[in-house]
Amino acid sequence: MDQVQDNLSASEESTVKLKSSFGDLELQYKFFQEMRGYVRDLVECLNAKVPVINSLETQIHNGLKQRASKLVQRRQEDIKDQSEDFTMKGTKAAAAPNLDPHGRDRNSREANAKQRRQAEREARRARRRRARQFQGIDQGHYEGLSSDDEVPDSEVASFQAERERLLENSRTLFEDVVDEFSTFNGIKPHFEKWKYAFSETYTEAYISLCLPKLFSPFVRLQLLSWNALETKCSDFEEMEWFESLMFYGFREGEGIEKDDPDVKLMPSLVEKVVLPKLTYLVENVWDPMSSTQTHRLVDFVHRIAEDYPTVSAENKHTQKLLKCIVSRMRKTLDDDVYVPLFPKTLLENKASGANTFLQRQFWSCVKLLGNILLWNGIVSSGILQELALDGLLNRYLLLSLQNSDINEDSIQKCQRIVSTLPRQWFVNLEGDSTLKQLENLCRYLQHTVSTVHLNAAGGSDIDKRRTKEIMKSIIKLMVNIHAMDHALSIASEYSLKDMQSMFAKI
Repeated sequence: MDQVQDNLSASEESTVKLKSSFGDLELQYKFFQEMRGYVRDLVECLNAKVPVINSLETQIHNGLKQRASKLVQRRQEDIKDQSEDFTMKGTKAAAAPNLDPHGRDRNSREANAKQRRQAEREARRARRRRARQFQGIDQGHYEGLSSDDEVPDSEVASFQAERERLLENSRTLFEDVVDEFSTFNGIKPHFEKWKYAFSETYTEAYISLCLPKLFSPFVRLQLLSWNALETKCSDFEEMEWFESLMFYGFREGEGIEKDDPDVKLMPSLVEKVVLPKLTYLVENVWDPMSSTQTHRLVDFVHRIAEDYPTVSAENKHTQKLLKCIVSRMRKTLDDDVYVPLFPKTLLENKASGANTFLQRQFWSCVKLLGNILLWNGIVSSGILQELALDGLLNRYLLLSLQNSDINEDSIQKCQRIVSTLPRQWFVNLEGDSTLKQLENLCRYLQHTVSTVHLNAAGGSDIDKRRTKEIMKSIIKLMVNIHAMDHALSIASEYSLKDMQSMFAKI
């Protein structure tokens, strides 16, 4: 009888448990049915809106690309015009008429276009010069170091109007959709409720892996006007999407577990949304000749590489970005670098303006050299040395220096070039030799020393002291690039004992 009573009690307990579990199962079933319907409706909404987002993004990107291409084309036309003017001086002859199908002279039309470009070019230079004087930064400035990126007011107004039209369309895109399907604060609670209430199924369904793809259209919509190259670009970490999703899946007052996959949500969005957009800007909008753009871009890449673990050398989106950076710099070296080699008679004729043009082109190359080397620490040293030293220093800058008179101006140019070279390149060099790509620069500096020494022969004591100081400054340049063999050779050959004692301390 006791056994029967025990069995009866156990049966009653089982019944209570089953009824309780049935209630939990019923609650889960109801939740998942609601969630299934919500997700289906959300996907249907996104299927309708994502093509529009793609179109808006493409139109804004195309506008940026066209504006950047116009500026590059204008610069190339300006350089071509000036080069043709100087190379054809004294050789002009009466050109045969070149008529179009309507009987109009093409030569005359092109000459008028060149005159218009020249007037606009000189007006922009004058405005930049006045701006530097007003800011008190004109002293020590070399023509060619500033970026000619001024755009006519009419084009600025047209660009801004078109962009504002597209942004207004983006703001009204979800007007016909309730917040539950169109805002972060409307979508988040559904998935957070799933995580809090049924964490096991949330994990088994890999929701954490799906969220970046789910949220990315809304993030892209908010990033439409974002451009890391612009001076007044807003910080994406201060945008609504970032602030809304920063603590997704974590309740106030509770600790954050490092192994929680939702911790990776923000790094994944940076990887899958921000990096591809940045890659497009690098490939189609960034001008490596612009120091302002390059500084902003380098600073931004440094920042996200430090803050987000997904921005790393092993990540495919990061690799694509770096390839685009290198490819864009190569294209600039091929298409935008030009340092003329004019006859000495033309350069000595100050009225011709040829020397001014040469100096401007030289200093624009020095600026590009510095911009390329800003990528030190991001792009590998081997690639940077190939681009900066083989592709620019040895190919253009040294050739120009070798075809110019040696004077204080040429020494200042060498000092500026050496100042752009990263110190890290020379820290771990073994022996007394510098990088092989800098041997040509060392030989030029040696030739400079012998030339200034020869020119000072028979001069006054003041000239000789001045020459000695110049020679010391050149030796210091060699020491800075770890060309110790060349520096010792010069110090020994010209009996610069105080420099020899300096080497003994190194």
